[in-house]
Amino acid sequence: MKKNFILYLIALLAFLITSCNNDDDDAQLPTPTINEVEIGSDNQGIIGRDFHFNIEVVAGNMIDLVQININPREDEIYSHNWSFEIIWDEFKGIKNATVHKHFDVPEDAAEGKYDFIITVTDENGTKLEETFEVEIIDPANLPVDPKLSVVFRNQGNLIVINEEYEEPEEGVVFVKNDTLSNFLYVENVKDAGKMYILMIKKSLNHRPETIDDVDFSKAIVMDTYEHSGWENISTFYNSVVNVRSAPKLVVGTTHDNNVPNPNPVDGDKIWENTEYYYGAVYTNTTHNLSIHHYIEVTVEGF
Repeated sequence: MKKNFILYLIALLAFLITSCNNDDDDAQLPTPTINEVEIGSDNQGIIGRDFHFNIEVVAGNMIDLVQININPREDEIYSHNWSFEIIWDEFKGIKNATVHKHFDVPEDAAEGKYDFIITVTDENGTKLEETFEVEIIDPANLPVDPKLSVVFRNQGNLIVINEEYEEPEEGVVFVKNDTLSNFLYVENVKDAGKMYILMIKKSLNHRPETIDDVDFSKAIVMDTYEHSGWENISTFYNSVVNVRSAPKLVVGTTHDNNVPNPNPVDGDKIWENTEYYYGAVYTNTTHNLSIHHYIEVTVEGF
């Protein structure tokens, strides 16, 4: 009896030690986390066009893989079977990462609502999986389909910034005290929308893709304008006869053209001889669709 009791105590002790070790193992395996999730344009993707994806990842130990899947939902009906997957291994071995990606929605995608699944696998064996909703849209069914162009002159050349932009051989150079004026138009829009024309130092790594993304501590506002209450599809201009002229901005100015209150050009934005992003962003605020175009320019004379 005594012998059996001792054996029982030994077995119990072994079980408790194993349980404690398992608890210790679990405590040593933190899982990845994500935030700042951006999926398409307000969780929409357009067939055949660019799709924006962004997350901030903090690994439990170190990142192994980042993966996205677009999978059909059981409660949805689609014209044909379609799913999508991308795996990125370039973040392997990194603790914290900004995953900012662009890819085209395949031409064979089926319109409808899908599960957008983000999976982050950690080198410690743990895994985070979060599911969001995304809507894939045929461009023929868009309520608005913005087409953005910015027109300006540089060194005597007329330059148009849009999806067909080709950089001049001599590049684009702005010199201190140059007066810049930009003509912007956005085709195929209605209801309400707003635009910004911006200059941003390339070193600040900031190219806003929606108007809500604009960081005014980094961006110099050359112009901003908006429309509202448009019932029919039309073209939005930042210069309208007898209404407004596009404002000018002098390279080296102390304040930009933001409205209602111009922002000082100081801090990170202070003018200097370096490379800048120069372009525009437009968001149709009624339909949550955005478009942007940026080019690289050189600023000299400071």
